Amino acid sequence: MATITINGNEHEVAEDATILEAAREHGYDIPTLCHHPHLSNVGACRLCLVEDENSGELFPSCTTPVREGMNISADEEENERLFQSRRLVVKLLLSDHPNDCMTCEADGSCKLQDMAYHYDVEIEDESLGIPKETPRFEIESDNPFIEHDPDKCILCGRCVRVDNEVQCSDAIEFVERGFSARVGSALKKDLGSDESSCVFCGQCVQQCPTGALQFKPSQGRGRDYQLEHTETTCGYCGVGCQLDLKTRDNEVVEVEGVSREGLPNPLGETCVKGRFGYDFLDDPDRLTKPLIKDEETGEFEEVSWQEALEYTADNFSRIKEEHGPQALAGLTSARCSNEENFLMQKFMRAVMGTHTVDHCARL
Repeated sequence: MATITINGNEHEVAEDATILEAAREHGYDIPTLCHHPHLSNVGACRLCLVEDENSGELFPSCTTPVREGMNISADEEENERLFQSRRLVVKLLLSDHPNDCMTCEADGSCKLQDMAYHYDVEIEDESLGIPKETPRFEIESDNPFIEHDPDKCILCGRCVRVDNEVQCSDAIEFVERGFSARVGSALKKDLGSDESSCVFCGQCVQQCPTGALQFKPSQGRGRDYQLEHTETTCGYCGVGCQLDLKTRDNEVVEVEGVSREGLPNPLGETCVKGRFGYDFLDDPDRLTKPLIKDEETGEFEEVSWQEALEYTADNFSRIKEEHGPQALAGLTSARCSNEENFLMQKFMRAVMGTHTVDHCARL
């Protein structure tokens, strides 16, 4: 442990922690754009600057380890120099950023926009004397899932790090240098091509703090603050990934992974099916009510759930009585939870009297 002072208060912190980690552990707010607790620290955005009261130096808190006896000033309300330094970082980011916030898909959920509001930075601020050349890049929208606007990218690297460190696909990286630097794929190959290792998990989009990466199927269907959020469990397999279903007018607009410690997907990881395979939910051909075939006409008719369950129970009882328990068998699914699979085998063994129970993932 190391003893350091933060905003005049003395704390004991782990000696292998960064200043940002130590500060947040004790409830101090330090703004960031490139940092994520599950990703490596790179100090790309420089927004998390703090001041060392002993030396008067400013340094990024996300990449600076704590040292015994440090005296850190992180409160921008008390430290005008710190406030102006962080404000300058936001101004520099906006100096080379498109000013189409009114029509941007990320409006209302853009962290850069939040920082500009917090530091009262005008997007047309010309005090830096830096000519804005927009657009400099073409919007990349070749694949059906993700749209990439490099002009809105602040080169924080969160998409690259989550792709390389969590998903381990190594599908994207920084390309070019200087003002031509951007995030791209190797040899400019389309992410949907056979030469790309991208699996369309969508993690890069979910980690993007601006509107540089967008989910293409949800474009034009509503801003984040217009959507209703419902947490649910993905039904595609038995892992149990938690999803945030974003709906509007009772239709699913977008799906994100839920990021929370203790979940199977603590960083919000999903597969391509969990992230983008939700069209069936609102498909007009989807069955939403049980059907029973009319014996006279041979046509299926809608019935209530109570009627359907009674019909099923009656037929189970009839088959068991006429042909014995071994005439029945149960097949369960990896898409069900462990509890549901347990109930299924319990029902087959204790109620129906047969041990003929199988599972689709057994082999």
